[in-house]
Amino acid sequence: MAVEQAHDPDACAGVDAGITRVFQVLGKRWNGPILSVLMDQPTHFANLRRAIPGISERMLSDRLTELGAAGLVVREVDEGPPLRVAYRLTAAGAALEPSLKTLGEWARDHLPDAPC
Repeated sequence: MAVEQAHDPDACAGVDAGITRVFQVLGKRWNGPILSVLMDQPTHFANLRRAIPGISERMLSDRLTELGAAGLVVREVDEGPPLRVAYRLTAAGAALEPSLKTLGEWARDHLPDAPC
């Protein structure tokens, strides 16, 4: 017979607020790969889309807007001609680089490869 444990409301309060905030941004699909591509250099929208297989233009646009609102990415317009839009990391976005690299290494070491 299983012993039922009482719910401890204080245990739920133990979630770190910073971790909660970071995963509200980084936990969304595509945000990690977008930031990863931008770590190397500012990138034009079309090149960014080509660098991330499977992302639609609409989703990329939405995610870039969200990352901009979070203060991680800046949109820069080159008036041209032709008119071109590039994206680059802010100082806050660039500060994620060591953490993202560490997470990538951790994933290679501890997560199984995705099926093809």
